[in-house]
Amino acid sequence: MPRPHTAMRKIREVIRLSLGERLSLRQISSSLQIPTTTVGDYVRRARNAGLSWPLPSDLDDDSLESLLFGSQTGPTQERPMPDWAKVHLELRRPHVTLMLLWYEYRQAFPDGYGYSQFCEHYKRFASKVDVVMRQNHKAGERLYVDFSGGKVPIYDQKLAEIATEAELFVAVLGVSNLLYAEAIPSQELMYWIDAHVRTFEFLGGTPQLLIPDNLRSGVTRSNRYEPEINATYAEMAAHYGVAILPARAFRPR
Repeated sequence: MPRPHTAMRKIREVIRLSLGERLSLRQISSSLQIPTTTVGDYVRRARNAGLSWPLPSDLDDDSLESLLFGSQTGPTQERPMPDWAKVHLELRRPHVTLMLLWYEYRQAFPDGYGYSQFCEHYKRFASKVDVVMRQNHKAGERLYVDFSGGKVPIYDQKLAEIATEAELFVAVLGVSNLLYAEAIPSQELMYWIDAHVRTFEFLGGTPQLLIPDNLRSGVTRSNRYEPEINATYAEMAAHYGVAILPARAFRPR
C-alpha cells in the first residue's frame, strides 16, 4: 500500500534536514516530532540509494518510495499504539513500572513496540501532560528518602512459607536518579538511621540536603512551615554535616 502524501512529505523533509542542512538525527526528530530511530532509518535508506540534496526534480513520491523501500507486495500493518492516558494513570499505582506495563502490552500485542520505543512514545506523551511544579535540581544537592509503601515478603526455606515482611527503604539523588534500596525489618528509628548510614557508604559521600517524607522516624511533628525533626535523626544529620528539609505535609500533585 503506497504511503500517504503527508508521510512522503515528511520523508522528504527528513532527507532535506539531514543531507541538506546537516542536522543530527535527534534535532530532526525533535523538529518533525517523529522517533529518532525512524529518522535514522529514513536517512540510512536515502544514503544507501545514493540520494543527495536537492532531490532530482522529476523524482515523484511513487518513485521515491520505490527507491527507498522497494516494491510493496502487500499492505503493511502498523503496530498498535498503547492508550497512553491509561498508561500514565497506571503508573501512579504502587509498584507499577513502565517495564510491567510494557510486558502487559506485548502480551496483548506480540508484534507491538519494543521496550525502548514504548518508553520513547510514553516520554513524548508525558512531556505534554500538564505539570503543576517543575523541580530544578543541582548535582549532589538533594537526596530523597522514604519507604516504598509496600512490604517485601521474607520466606523461611525450612517452613516453605512467609516468615515475616520487611520494609523497603529507598533513597534517590535528585539529578542522576541514582537509586539505593534496602529491605529492613521495620520503620523503627534505629533501622531508619542505619539505612541512611549504608546509603552514604553506597554513594561514597553525603548530599547537602536530606528530603524525607513526613514519616514518624524522621519527622516528629509535620508542619508546612516548621516541621519538628526527630532528635536522633537530627543528630545523625549533624554528625554527617547534612541538613534535613522534610517534604511538604500535603498530598503531592
